[in-house]
Amino acid sequence: MDRLSPVEPKPAPRAWIETVHDGDYIDRVREACARGDLLIDSMDTAIGPASYDAALLAAGAGVAACEAVWAGDIASGMALVRPPGHHAERSVALGFCLFNNVAIAAKRMLEKKDVERVLIVDWDVHHGNGTQHMFEDDPSVFYFSIHEWPFYPGTGAAGERGRGRGEGTTLNVPAPAGWGDAEYLRAFREVLRPHALDFDPDFVLVSAGFDAHAADPLAGMRVTEDGYRGMTREVMKIADECCDGRLVSLLEGGYDPGALPRSVAAHLETLMEA
Repeated sequence: MDRLSPVEPKPAPRAWIETVHDGDYIDRVREACARGDLLIDSMDTAIGPASYDAALLAAGAGVAACEAVWAGDIASGMALVRPPGHHAERSVALGFCLFNNVAIAAKRMLEKKDVERVLIVDWDVHHGNGTQHMFEDDPSVFYFSIHEWPFYPGTGAAGERGRGRGEGTTLNVPAPAGWGDAEYLRAFREVLRPHALDFDPDFVLVSAGFDAHAADPLAGMRVTEDGYRGMTREVMKIADECCDGRLVSLLEGGYDPGALPRSVAAHLETLMEA
Protein backbone atom coordinates (compact mmCIF):
# COMPACT_ATOMS: atom_id res chain seq x y z
CA MET A 1 0.00 0.00 0.00
CA ASP A 2 3.03 2.31 -0.02
CA ARG A 3 2.21 3.28 -3.62
CA LEU A 4 -1.04 4.99 -2.64
CA SER A 5 -1.20 8.75 -3.21
CA PRO A 6 -3.86 10.67 -1.26
CA VAL A 7 -6.14 13.04 -3.16
CA GLU A 8 -7.63 15.86 -1.11
CA PRO A 9 -11.37 16.15 -1.76
CA LYS A 10 -13.49 19.28 -1.54
CA PRO A 11 -17.27 19.47 -1.11
CA ALA A 12 -19.08 19.36 -4.43
CA PRO A 13 -20.54 22.75 -5.35
CA ARG A 14 -24.29 22.87 -5.85
CA ALA A 15 -23.89 23.21 -9.62
CA TRP A 16 -22.34 19.75 -9.78
CA ILE A 17 -25.14 18.21 -7.72
CA GLU A 18 -27.74 19.88 -9.94
CA THR A 19 -26.46 18.02 -13.00
CA VAL A 20 -28.26 14.92 -11.69
CA HIS A 21 -30.59 16.11 -8.89
CA ASP A 22 -33.48 18.59 -8.80
CA GLY A 23 -32.81 21.83 -6.95
CA ASP A 24 -35.86 21.40 -4.74
CA TYR A 25 -34.57 17.99 -3.67
CA ILE A 26 -31.14 19.39 -2.77
CA ASP A 27 -32.84 22.02 -0.62
CA ARG A 28 -35.00 19.38 1.03
CA VAL A 29 -31.97 17.25 1.96
CA ARG A 30 -30.15 20.27 3.38
CA GLU A 31 -33.15 21.42 5.39
CA ALA A 32 -33.96 17.95 6.75
CA CYS A 33 -30.39 17.54 7.97
CA ALA A 34 -30.35 21.02 9.50
CA ARG A 35 -33.56 20.25 11.39
CA GLY A 36 -32.04 17.09 12.80
CA ASP A 37 -34.49 14.74 11.09
CA LEU A 38 -33.69 11.07 11.60
CA LEU A 39 -34.92 9.78 8.22
CA ILE A 40 -35.53 11.14 4.75
CA ASP A 41 -37.88 9.71 2.10
CA SER A 42 -37.57 6.07 3.21
CA MET A 43 -37.10 4.00 6.33
CA ASP A 44 -33.70 2.84 5.06
CA THR A 45 -32.13 6.28 4.69
CA ALA A 46 -31.07 7.70 8.03
CA ILE A 47 -29.63 11.20 8.33
CA GLY A 48 -28.19 13.49 10.97
CA PRO A 49 -27.08 17.11 11.26
CA ALA A 50 -23.77 16.44 9.43
CA SER A 51 -25.21 14.25 6.65
CA TYR A 52 -25.65 17.01 4.09
CA ASP A 53 -22.05 18.16 4.40
CA ALA A 54 -20.83 14.56 4.32
CA ALA A 55 -22.82 13.92 1.14
CA LEU A 56 -21.34 17.00 -0.54
CA LEU A 57 -17.85 15.82 0.38
CA ALA A 58 -18.57 12.29 -0.90
CA ALA A 59 -19.69 13.67 -4.25
CA GLY A 60 -16.67 15.95 -4.38
CA ALA A 61 -14.30 13.10 -3.56
CA GLY A 62 -15.41 11.09 -6.57
CA VAL A 63 -14.85 14.04 -8.86
CA ALA A 64 -11.47 14.80 -7.26
CA ALA A 65 -10.28 11.26 -7.95
CA CYS A 66 -11.45 11.52 -11.56
CA GLU A 67 -9.72 14.86 -12.03
CA ALA A 68 -6.48 13.42 -10.64
CA VAL A 69 -6.62 10.50 -13.05
CA TRP A 70 -7.49 12.76 -15.98
CA ALA A 71 -4.55 15.04 -15.14
CA GLY A 72 -2.19 12.07 -14.97
CA ASP A 73 -1.38 12.61 -11.31
CA ILE A 74 -2.47 9.06 -10.49
CA ALA A 75 -2.95 6.02 -12.72
CA SER A 76 -6.33 5.07 -11.24
CA GLY A 77 -8.24 5.94 -8.10
CA MET A 78 -10.79 4.99 -5.50
CA ALA A 79 -13.05 7.30 -3.54
CA LEU A 80 -13.66 5.77 -0.11
CA VAL A 81 -16.86 7.65 0.64
CA ARG A 82 -19.91 7.62 2.84
CA PRO A 83 -22.75 8.04 2.23
CA PRO A 84 -22.87 5.86 -0.89
CA GLY A 85 -24.83 7.05 -3.90
CA HIS A 86 -26.16 4.64 -6.51
CA HIS A 87 -29.69 4.33 -5.10
CA ALA A 88 -30.29 8.10 -5.01
CA GLU A 89 -32.83 9.14 -7.63
CA ARG A 90 -33.14 12.61 -9.12
CA SER A 91 -35.54 13.72 -6.38
CA VAL A 92 -35.67 10.82 -3.88
CA ALA A 93 -33.23 9.56 -1.25
CA LEU A 94 -33.10 5.78 -0.99
CA GLY A 95 -30.97 2.94 0.32
CA PHE A 96 -28.61 5.01 2.54
CA CYS A 97 -27.94 7.31 -0.44
CA LEU A 98 -28.48 11.09 -0.62
CA PHE A 99 -26.59 12.23 -3.74
CA ASN A 100 -25.59 9.95 -6.59
CA ASN A 101 -21.80 10.17 -6.42
CA VAL A 102 -20.99 8.08 -9.49
CA ALA A 103 -23.56 9.91 -11.63
CA ILE A 104 -22.12 13.28 -10.60
CA ALA A 105 -18.61 12.06 -11.45
CA ALA A 106 -19.79 10.82 -14.84
CA LYS A 107 -21.41 14.16 -15.65
CA ARG A 108 -18.27 16.04 -14.67
CA MET A 109 -16.08 13.87 -16.86
CA LEU A 110 -18.43 14.27 -19.82
CA GLU A 111 -17.72 17.99 -19.62
CA LYS A 112 -14.11 17.29 -20.60
CA LYS A 113 -13.25 18.16 -24.17
CA ASP A 114 -12.08 14.65 -25.06
CA VAL A 115 -14.65 12.62 -23.11
CA GLU A 116 -17.67 11.60 -25.14
CA ARG A 117 -18.52 8.25 -23.53
CA VAL A 118 -18.36 7.01 -19.92
CA LEU A 119 -18.77 3.40 -18.79
CA ILE A 120 -20.20 2.75 -15.32
CA VAL A 121 -19.71 -0.77 -13.95
CA ASP A 122 -21.82 -1.48 -10.85
CA TRP A 123 -20.98 -4.67 -8.96
CA ASP A 124 -22.82 -3.79 -5.75
CA VAL A 125 -25.13 -6.66 -4.77
CA HIS A 126 -28.09 -4.28 -5.09
CA HIS A 127 -29.12 -2.78 -8.41
CA GLY A 128 -28.20 0.89 -8.83
CA ASN A 129 -31.69 2.12 -9.63
CA GLY A 130 -30.77 5.79 -9.36
CA THR A 131 -27.81 5.57 -11.71
CA GLN A 132 -29.74 3.58 -14.29
CA HIS A 133 -32.68 5.98 -14.27
CA MET A 134 -30.46 9.05 -14.59
CA PHE A 135 -28.78 7.74 -17.73
CA GLU A 136 -31.23 5.33 -19.34
CA ASP A 137 -31.98 7.78 -22.17
CA ASP A 138 -28.39 9.04 -22.50
CA PRO A 139 -26.26 7.30 -25.15
CA SER A 140 -23.06 8.83 -23.76
CA VAL A 141 -23.19 6.66 -20.61
CA PHE A 142 -23.19 2.87 -20.66
CA TYR A 143 -24.50 1.45 -17.38
CA PHE A 144 -23.73 -2.19 -16.51
CA SER A 145 -24.99 -3.78 -13.31
CA ILE A 146 -24.66 -7.29 -11.92
CA HIS A 147 -26.82 -7.77 -8.84
CA GLU A 148 -28.76 -10.31 -6.82
CA TRP A 149 -32.27 -10.87 -8.21
CA PRO A 150 -35.00 -10.72 -7.06
CA PHE A 151 -33.81 -8.37 -4.36
CA TYR A 152 -33.86 -4.78 -3.15
CA PRO A 153 -34.69 -2.31 -4.70
CA GLY A 154 -36.66 -4.36 -7.24
CA THR A 155 -35.24 -2.79 -10.40
CA GLY A 156 -32.62 -4.17 -12.77
CA ALA A 157 -34.45 -6.80 -14.81
CA ALA A 158 -32.66 -8.12 -17.88
CA GLY A 159 -35.23 -6.44 -20.12
CA GLU A 160 -34.31 -2.97 -18.85
CA ARG A 161 -32.04 -1.88 -21.71
CA GLY A 162 -32.47 1.88 -21.74
CA ARG A 163 -34.95 3.96 -23.66
CA GLY A 164 -35.07 6.49 -26.47
CA ARG A 165 -31.63 7.47 -27.67
CA GLY A 166 -30.13 5.47 -24.79
CA GLU A 167 -31.70 2.19 -25.75
CA GLY A 168 -28.98 -0.47 -25.64
CA THR A 169 -26.68 1.43 -23.27
CA THR A 170 -28.11 -0.18 -20.14
CA LEU A 171 -27.11 -3.78 -19.46
CA ASN A 172 -28.32 -5.70 -16.42
CA VAL A 173 -27.24 -9.14 -15.24
CA PRO A 174 -29.84 -10.15 -12.62
CA ALA A 175 -28.21 -13.06 -10.79
CA PRO A 176 -29.72 -15.67 -8.47
CA ALA A 177 -28.59 -15.92 -4.86
CA GLY A 178 -25.57 -18.17 -4.48
CA TRP A 179 -23.47 -16.86 -7.33
CA GLY A 180 -19.78 -16.69 -6.50
CA ASP A 181 -16.45 -15.85 -8.06
CA ALA A 182 -16.73 -18.14 -11.08
CA GLU A 183 -20.17 -16.92 -12.13
CA TYR A 184 -19.33 -13.26 -11.64
CA LEU A 185 -16.11 -13.52 -13.63
CA ARG A 186 -17.88 -15.37 -16.43
CA ALA A 187 -20.41 -12.54 -16.64
CA PHE A 188 -17.63 -9.95 -16.76
CA ARG A 189 -15.77 -11.77 -19.51
CA GLU A 190 -18.67 -12.97 -21.62
CA VAL A 191 -21.29 -10.26 -21.11
CA LEU A 192 -19.65 -7.02 -19.95
CA ARG A 193 -16.43 -7.16 -21.94
CA PRO A 194 -17.79 -7.38 -25.52
CA HIS A 195 -20.39 -4.67 -24.90
CA ALA A 196 -17.88 -2.41 -23.18
CA LEU A 197 -15.32 -2.75 -25.96
CA ASP A 198 -18.00 -2.01 -28.53
CA PHE A 199 -19.02 1.10 -26.57
CA ASP A 200 -15.34 2.18 -26.38
CA PRO A 201 -15.49 4.46 -23.32
CA ASP A 202 -13.22 7.44 -22.74
CA PHE A 203 -13.42 6.95 -18.97
CA VAL A 204 -14.45 4.06 -16.71
CA LEU A 205 -16.21 4.37 -13.35
CA VAL A 206 -16.99 1.57 -10.93
CA SER A 207 -19.76 1.57 -8.34
CA ALA A 208 -17.75 -0.68 -6.07
CA GLY A 209 -20.04 -2.20 -3.50
CA PHE A 210 -18.63 -5.19 -1.65
CA ASP A 211 -21.88 -6.59 -0.26
CA ALA A 212 -21.89 -9.57 -2.64
CA HIS A 213 -19.18 -11.02 -0.37
CA ALA A 214 -19.96 -14.42 1.10
CA ALA A 215 -19.71 -13.02 4.63
CA ASP A 216 -21.99 -10.04 4.06
CA PRO A 217 -25.17 -10.22 6.17
CA LEU A 218 -27.48 -8.34 3.79
CA ALA A 219 -27.38 -10.59 0.75
CA GLY A 220 -26.97 -14.14 -0.45
CA MET A 221 -24.00 -14.12 -2.82
CA ARG A 222 -20.70 -15.99 -2.41
CA VAL A 223 -18.05 -13.66 -3.82
CA THR A 224 -14.63 -13.64 -2.12
CA GLU A 225 -11.68 -11.26 -2.15
CA ASP A 226 -10.27 -13.28 -5.07
CA GLY A 227 -13.47 -12.61 -6.97
CA TYR A 228 -13.13 -8.87 -6.43
CA ARG A 229 -9.52 -9.06 -7.60
CA GLY A 230 -10.69 -10.81 -10.74
CA MET A 231 -13.48 -8.34 -11.44
CA THR A 232 -11.08 -5.46 -10.90
CA ARG A 233 -8.64 -6.96 -13.42
CA GLU A 234 -11.40 -7.40 -15.99
CA VAL A 235 -12.47 -3.75 -15.68
CA MET A 236 -8.83 -2.64 -15.78
CA LYS A 237 -8.37 -4.55 -19.05
CA ILE A 238 -11.33 -2.69 -20.54
CA ALA A 239 -9.93 0.65 -19.38
CA ASP A 240 -6.47 -0.23 -20.70
CA GLU A 241 -7.81 -1.15 -24.13
CA CYS A 242 -10.21 1.77 -24.47
CA CYS A 243 -8.97 4.78 -22.53
CA ASP A 244 -5.35 4.44 -21.42
CA GLY A 245 -6.37 2.84 -18.14
CA ARG A 246 -8.44 5.79 -16.89
CA LEU A 247 -10.51 4.23 -14.11
CA VAL A 248 -11.98 5.43 -10.82
CA SER A 249 -14.06 3.40 -8.36
CA LEU A 250 -16.40 4.79 -5.74
CA LEU A 251 -17.37 2.87 -2.64
CA GLU A 252 -20.99 1.79 -2.44
CA GLY A 253 -22.26 -0.99 -0.11
CA GLY A 254 -20.50 -3.42 2.20
CA TYR A 255 -21.74 -4.38 5.65
CA ASP A 256 -19.48 -7.01 7.19
CA PRO A 257 -16.80 -5.31 9.32
CA GLY A 258 -14.19 -7.88 8.33
CA ALA A 259 -15.06 -8.61 4.71
CA LEU A 260 -15.40 -4.97 3.67
CA PRO A 261 -11.84 -3.82 4.47
CA ARG A 262 -10.37 -7.05 3.08
CA SER A 263 -12.30 -6.62 -0.15
CA VAL A 264 -11.37 -2.96 -0.48
CA ALA A 265 -7.72 -3.87 0.10
CA ALA A 266 -7.92 -6.58 -2.58
CA HIS A 267 -9.40 -4.08 -5.01
CA LEU A 268 -6.77 -1.44 -4.28
CA GLU A 269 -3.90 -3.92 -4.45
CA THR A 270 -5.16 -5.02 -7.86
CA LEU A 271 -5.45 -1.45 -9.12
CA MET A 272 -1.81 -0.97 -8.16
CA GLU A 273 -0.75 -3.84 -10.40
CA ALA A 274 -1.02 -1.48 -13.36
